[in-house]
Amino acid sequence: MAACRRVQRVLLLIFISGWICCAHGAKSLNAGNENVDNVERGKNQAEVGKAAAADGASVVRRGNAWKLAEEAACQEDVSRICPKHSWSNNLAVLECLQDRKDGTEITSDCNHLLWNYKLNLTKDPKFENVASEVCKSTITGIKECAAEERGKGYLVSCLVDHRSNISEYQCNQYITKMTTIIFSDYRLICGFMNKCEDDINILHCGSVNTGEKDLHSQGEVISCLEKGLVSEAEDQPGHHVIKEECKKAIMRVAELSSDDFHLDRHLYFACREDRERFCENTQAGEGKVYKCLFNHKFEEGMSDKCKDALSTRQKLIAQDYKVSYSLAKACKPDLRKYRCNMDSAMPRAREAKLSYLLLCLETAVHRGQTVTGECQGEMLDYRRMLMEDYSLSPEIVLHCRSEIESQCSGLHHKGRTLHCLMRVSREKGIFESHCQKALQTLIQETDPGADYRIDRALNEACESVIQTACKHIRNGDPMILSCLMEHLYTDKMVEACEQRLLELQYFISRDWRLDPILYKKCQNDAARICHTHGWNETSEFMPPGAVFSCLYRHAYRTEMQGRRLSRDCKTEVQRILHQRALDVKLDPELQQRCMTDLGKWCSEKTEAGQELECLQDHLDDLVSACRDVVGNLTELESEDIQIEALLIRACEPVIQSYCHEVADNQIDTGDLMECLVANKHQKEMNEKCAVGVTHFQLIQMKDFRFSYKFKMACKEDVLKLCPNIKKKVDVVVCLSTTVRNDTLQDVKEQRVSLKCRKQLRVEELEMSEDIRLEPELYESCRQDIKQHCQNVVFGNAQVIECLKENKKLLNPHCHQKVFRLQEQEMMDPELDFQLMRVCKQMIRRFCTETDSKNMLQCLKQNKNSELMDPKCKQMITKRQITQNTDYRLNPVLRKACKADIPKFCQNILNKAKDDNELEGQVVSCLKLKYADQRLSPDCEDQIRVILQESALDYRLDPQLQLQCTEEIPRLCAEEVAAQEQTGQVEECLKVNLLKITHEGCKKEVLNILKESKADIFVDPVLHTACALDIKHQCAAILPGRGRQMSCLMEALQDKRVRLQPECKKRLQDRIDMWSYAAKVAPAEGFSDLAGQVFTSPAKTYILSMLAMSVLLLFFMGLLCGRITKRVTQELKDRNLDQPWFVPLDRTGKGYNLFY
Repeated sequence: MAACRRVQRVLLLIFISGWICCAHGAKSLNAGNENVDNVERGKNQAEVGKAAAADGASVVRRGNAWKLAEEAACQEDVSRICPKHSWSNNLAVLECLQDRKDGTEITSDCNHLLWNYKLNLTKDPKFENVASEVCKSTITGIKECAAEERGKGYLVSCLVDHRSNISEYQCNQYITKMTTIIFSDYRLICGFMNKCEDDINILHCGSVNTGEKDLHSQGEVISCLEKGLVSEAEDQPGHHVIKEECKKAIMRVAELSSDDFHLDRHLYFACREDRERFCENTQAGEGKVYKCLFNHKFEEGMSDKCKDALSTRQKLIAQDYKVSYSLAKACKPDLRKYRCNMDSAMPRAREAKLSYLLLCLETAVHRGQTVTGECQGEMLDYRRMLMEDYSLSPEIVLHCRSEIESQCSGLHHKGRTLHCLMRVSREKGIFESHCQKALQTLIQETDPGADYRIDRALNEACESVIQTACKHIRNGDPMILSCLMEHLYTDKMVEACEQRLLELQYFISRDWRLDPILYKKCQNDAARICHTHGWNETSEFMPPGAVFSCLYRHAYRTEMQGRRLSRDCKTEVQRILHQRALDVKLDPELQQRCMTDLGKWCSEKTEAGQELECLQDHLDDLVSACRDVVGNLTELESEDIQIEALLIRACEPVIQSYCHEVADNQIDTGDLMECLVANKHQKEMNEKCAVGVTHFQLIQMKDFRFSYKFKMACKEDVLKLCPNIKKKVDVVVCLSTTVRNDTLQDVKEQRVSLKCRKQLRVEELEMSEDIRLEPELYESCRQDIKQHCQNVVFGNAQVIECLKENKKLLNPHCHQKVFRLQEQEMMDPELDFQLMRVCKQMIRRFCTETDSKNMLQCLKQNKNSELMDPKCKQMITKRQITQNTDYRLNPVLRKACKADIPKFCQNILNKAKDDNELEGQVVSCLKLKYADQRLSPDCEDQIRVILQESALDYRLDPQLQLQCTEEIPRLCAEEVAAQEQTGQVEECLKVNLLKITHEGCKKEVLNILKESKADIFVDPVLHTACALDIKHQCAAILPGRGRQMSCLMEALQDKRVRLQPECKKRLQDRIDMWSYAAKVAPAEGFSDLAGQVFTSPAKTYILSMLAMSVLLLFFMGLLCGRITKRVTQELKDRNLDQPWFVPLDRTGKGYNLFY
């Protein structure tokens, strides 16, 4: 009785004598037949009043071989339906008749005969004797059955409960066959009808009265109750709450029918043909047929009625794992070992759920504990089953009903509905929290991260990718998912796999435990640092993704910053961070805090990686919570640029060629990005890589913390010298200004540390490459860029160069910014990106030992070398032209002429405006003073160099270019077109001096003539023509101050000296030019006159003539003085009495008075 009360279940009772006759010897057979006779008598008594039944009972079988097939009520049906060889076995006949195919009917009389026959079998306790005889040794081995009270039919029920432990063949066959008989009708199950009568009537599952329903289809009643139980679990509208005792009875029936699908009468009849189609070779027993049918549930050939029956069965398994015979049997030792069904704080109904079993055993696996392979295999099957069919999870059916109907209808097969729910949750975020939580719970229960094959939709979509990209990984290994993530957005990835993978990763990313490799390597670190609980323990206060966020923040900490992760955990965290950075939706914290900003700023950014780039671009516009998390992630990227997986893939050729060492060895240094920036213009650099690197550089400008190496090198300096400054460009300016001031003041100890100064130099050089890296300059010149440089590509400082070339056309604000930039570049040529790029090889050739501050000076000195690269020479000329426009752009001249400029050119400085070029006025002023020989030696040397250079290339004389804009093309077009830069244009202007109509241009040419008198080197045409004569006639004469020119002029006048014809001709031309110049440009004062005399090549002649004139005047004065000395006596006498004055001394500064 204990068994019936405890299980509320079948008393499966005894057997028929026909089977016993086949199974036993004569003695047992006789005993069995006596029992059968008793059954026949009970049967006959029960059928009084029924003609057919009476006929069947009228023949009293007293022999030892009573046959059911010989009864008149069933004889015709048996001969028609059952094979002849089975007629002698009552059990075989009974099984044949009740397992007949659909459409095959038997007579009502036979139905009633079979019903009463089975009913009497269940009620007569004497048949326990048969079980006691057949299962004697088995009963002895099962203590529970040996202790059962005899005579009430409880022994057979106990044997059914323990039939999995029955090893004796005859006993096992006996119990199995009788189970088939009893399960054909719910009314034959002990206590079932009493427990569930009310629920049967309310649910209209059938009648309890005999004859009102096909007695051999009473399995439909149990099926109806099972569906009612499922409906209640799913909280479907209008469901009926089944009584608790009936629920237990239903689940017990399902449990006892779990080993043989014949025992589930509804499923058996619904799936007989499907079983023959899909599972023909699968033997019945141990739940094998069930599993086979489950595996083929979504095949196209599977009938709908079988699918429904299988789904109901699976839903019962989800409610109670014991309904699966194979799972309960395989995992029984492990459940007991890990106390999965002994949680006193949990209701029994919860303990029995499949989800609880899976979570409990998965917890053991994740802790590194041993779970038998057989049990893990069963768990894998049922985890896959849950992922295939969302309807097996009542929570999803309950909480996601509306979303399924509106978004995912018609996608039930093979896990498609579940993935549809994942996709909608990931992309649109339209879910209520209950549905999201239900999905997250299901993912944890099934744990597809441990084995991708659990997710059938993912498995099928990614099969081709796995075979090609991940074939080196063992099938079912957790690293398969990692491999797929590494190939996300690559050529090997297919679209369907990409979508399924991201849908699954969306949920895995929200619970760090769902990545088995991460959990294994980081569980100790997470407990130590992030205060996590066990694998199956959750905290309502822990938001999604919080643990992983905690882990990756500590992964990049230095030893000085405190607690760090173990090496294995850190490596794993970095791996996952690299993979998930491809999609902002895989970062729960980022998506949650930036949901509003993503919609506001980045709604059109749908490509991979674009959303994060968009957030970084709008960093200053984001809400504070979003700005913080985006800033933190960007800061991590600066330290470990491999987080930018798409960028790394795009830059693979450059990395392999130039950065493979830092890429292989990079550990928290940021060297890889620095290497990519340095090689951004190599031929291996493709457009995607260049754009990605530049974008990261632009993002770094928003906060100095985004440049890892700069932050680490200058963090203390920034806090001390530039507090409250955040933007990187402002920090660089602040620190650079401090370094410059300290250098100019020659302080003993620089305020900026050495390591910071070195990194500051790197940052300055990087910023010079792209105008966008100078935000203030870029914003000031944005309109000018659109107007004058719209076709110029950013990068390589090309836009900056374009602005320099169009400097006169720029708006005042932009013009000022460009002027300041040029001033900085001239003071530090290494910041001139174009110069350094174009002349890179020439610098290596000529200036390897030159300080960076003097780089341009070195290049200028080697400009005319035969080994000089033409492109570099052209760039040097550009920079010389720029320098000559304003003395402030020539640091060497500015220093050398520091005293001369205010002394001689103050009037020009007074008219000048800050940050505007003086158009060479100061340089022209100094040139004139050079001709007058009034400059200091250092300044004179620099002006001489400028004069020599500008004499060869008229473009280096800004005033000449400005004043002769019209005259040069008109008079010297051929010389300009030749571009020989040998002084031919200036020579042309000199020759055509009389044809020049523009007064300003004429004045500049006259100044050139004046300057050439001071130094023959300033006149390259004359110097070239007379080079040989200078060597022969004036070798001992030092150059400068007109000395060599005077030497040549004297040689020209000396008839004994024979000059080269070309030299003689050029000298005569110069004399004529100077004469003309003297006429059209007379001296404006005594100083100019004196200057002209002393600088004239004929100054000796002029001075001699002046001396002779003075002497002549002196002698004439003496002569005139003697005549005028006569004074009349009268005048003397008249003045005799008057006082007169005598000079006190020869200077005449004093007088004495005499009387």
